[in-house]
Amino acid sequence: MQTIGLIGGMSWESSAVYYQALNQGVEKRLGGLSSAKTVMASVDLAEVTALQEQEEWDDVAEILAAAGRSVEAAGADFLLMCTTTFHMVADQVADAVSIPLLHLGDVIADAVTARGLDSVGFIGTSFSMSRRFFVDRIASHGITVHVPDSASHEAVNRIVYDELVHGKVLDSSRRKVVGLVDELWDAGAKGVILGCTELELLVRQHDVELPLFPATTLHVDAALDRALG
Repeated sequence: MQTIGLIGGMSWESSAVYYQALNQGVEKRLGGLSSAKTVMASVDLAEVTALQEQEEWDDVAEILAAAGRSVEAAGADFLLMCTTTFHMVADQVADAVSIPLLHLGDVIADAVTARGLDSVGFIGTSFSMSRRFFVDRIASHGITVHVPDSASHEAVNRIVYDELVHGKVLDSSRRKVVGLVDELWDAGAKGVILGCTELELLVRQHDVELPLFPATTLHVDAALDRALG
């Protein structure tokens, strides 16, 4: 079994989901007392978010690159960033380490393609919906990516940062996100990507009719395939 390296803390709720899912996945696949071999470096969300808001991306990249180097030094065989938003600096992090980075955008695109779809919606933080860095990565695989109208971005951000990162899961917020899924369906999406870990705590497949692509679940499954392959 390979050792999975994790850059976490964005948010700690997201990191906890990754850690739990990786260990549950290994137990399910191997049985017995088996658990995942992992190394995690967890950063301060307040610090990197403040730098993000100031567009100090070189500083963000250095913080996450340093975390990646520490994970590599601790024996990781490959690396995951437990975040969507901060994949903005994924290339800089990948360049800072000598182990492979399993890019979330590529993992999602592979899953969409495997389902035979060529058009999906994407719901994530306001930053990841309004900037092109992540959807362009997915689109580079020949997939059309729809995002909600900009008027909805702040509502999703509020749900993520004011509620979900603090462990609050509200029915009213679930209805809001399900409504966005329906709007993306009307726009031509044949499936919808839940583009941040926290949204997976809120919306499940049984809540919507379109196929969901939960980013974290897919990332974890890809990591397990690599670690156990």
